[in-house]
Amino acid sequence: MMNEYKKELPWSHIYWLSVLDTMGSYTAAAKRLGVSKAAVSLRIAELEQNAGVALVQRTTRSVRLTDAGRALVGNTQRAFEQIEQGFDSIRDMARVPKGVVRVTAPVALGRQRIMPLMASFLNAYPDIRLEIELSDHLSAIAQEGFDLAIRHASTVPETHVAWLLRPSATLLAASPAYLQAHGTPRHPSDLTRHNCLYYLRSASAPAWSFSPARRPQERCSVAVRGNFSANNSEALRRLVLNGVGIALLPDFSSEDDIREGRLVSLLPGWKPDGAFGEAIYAVRPYSTHVPRAVRAFVEHLRQSLA
Repeated sequence: MMNEYKKELPWSHIYWLSVLDTMGSYTAAAKRLGVSKAAVSLRIAELEQNAGVALVQRTTRSVRLTDAGRALVGNTQRAFEQIEQGFDSIRDMARVPKGVVRVTAPVALGRQRIMPLMASFLNAYPDIRLEIELSDHLSAIAQEGFDLAIRHASTVPETHVAWLLRPSATLLAASPAYLQAHGTPRHPSDLTRHNCLYYLRSASAPAWSFSPARRPQERCSVAVRGNFSANNSEALRRLVLNGVGIALLPDFSSEDDIREGRLVSLLPGWKPDGAFGEAIYAVRPYSTHVPRAVRAFVEHLRQSLA
């Protein structure tokens, strides 16, 4: 009798239940699994019938697991992770990297630096399919189904594997036209007399911090004002290029404009502190196996961005 029960137990249904728990709705779970909403509902109903207990609490807006459902997912999660890793290991025995790589990246960094590298990667690896989501929302990588996250940060979680793609710096920049009309600041305190366009992080008044290159321990903080703010560095860059004001910009966003004379780097003896990340990383949750397709993508980014 026990052997018959084990044969009939729908193991794959439990995985679908875990996806439903992660996504929070049948519609989102169906999209993640690549099946219809009705198929997900049918699988969960079959699982509940087999278990003899309700596993899902349904409401008009969302679904959540019952205590029994959460216990079932929790007790089997590690087993499914091992199955996935085992399958990835077998798939990687193929001579050519293949499979789907799902990536999340910040909007400005993705548009300006990551997307221009995709054509050469896809041409080099035609058996890999990329799915890239550009969002400034800090995604929970594993829970939202991503294989990799591109992060512009100063630190990364210790629970994750991180590959350094390139160092990054923050630059204070303005257009030649703006400087001609309003003058060039020589000291951070001069910024109080300029239209400073700033990255929108909170409702409090913005302050920019600088450290002198020769005495980094002596920080200088300046309260700035301006008629434009945004939570996107690309938007700031566009206004600075148009001569509206001065802004702190990540180097990946402004270095080409500075090199080609469209922008001017200001206060060369001072280092902006804490505005943007100090490096660009590729990040994924720690696991004993990294799919070959993911490794190929990371190496392509490292070589191209270096």
